[in-house]
Amino acid sequence: MSQNMNKELTSLLFMQREYQIKHPVYEKELAFYSLVSNGNVKALHEIEDEFTFIDKPENGVLSDNPKRNLLYHVIVTIAMITRFCIESGMDSETAYTLSDLYIQNADKASNYEELKEIHKEVSFDFAARMNSLRKEVIFSKHIIICLDYIFEHLNESITIRQIADSIHINETYLSKLFKKETKMTISEYLQRKKIEVAENMLRYSDYSCVAIANYLAFSSHSYFIQVFKKHTGLTPSFYRKINYRKNWDRELNLKSK
Repeated sequence: MSQNMNKELTSLLFMQREYQIKHPVYEKELAFYSLVSNGNVKALHEIEDEFTFIDKPENGVLSDNPKRNLLYHVIVTIAMITRFCIESGMDSETAYTLSDLYIQNADKASNYEELKEIHKEVSFDFAARMNSLRKEVIFSKHIIICLDYIFEHLNESITIRQIADSIHINETYLSKLFKKETKMTISEYLQRKKIEVAENMLRYSDYSCVAIANYLAFSSHSYFIQVFKKHTGLTPSFYRKINYRKNWDRELNLKSK
């Protein structure tokens, strides 16, 4: 490791602490990328003003040139969205080709505002595609609303009654309809989706297994371990040990071929 790089890193960390400059917290980034990869277009529209966080100083300075700095951040966002969507079921060839097209458009952007518009466009484009992918199996209106409700409340402890009340239908009827159309119970589906989020957090974040269990509103850490092992065959700690950020290397190698 370069001695000059170490000196620059030490100096920059000191300045950030001195002036209380912080990078965005992981939960905020995860929430954004999860909304896109889950195809939650409605929720994205609701936070549209907020996810222009790409434009804020706390995201870090990648270049002294403002336009180039924004370009680099847009490219990072596109790469992250691409990987999250692949993890959530998008065909990798489609995702990477779409990623390449947006990065090429960003590279050709002539001004700051064009880059911000591309950032918004890529977010909604991938989200809309994921939304369509999720609904390729035809569900009734009640079940689609139910699925949307679950996606919007994955980090909460929600009950079938709460979901039924939000849709204004009978709880027993909803349970039967959900099982008929999805071939699983609401509880099973909710568990599966929570575990998918947990897998992403274990791969990409430094949060402890206890913190992840709390974030996803599991009743206890031991119950989180039990449910995680049922779905993946592994404990959360062992899953992290073998998967933590290793897939970045695999994906980067695929892109370089």
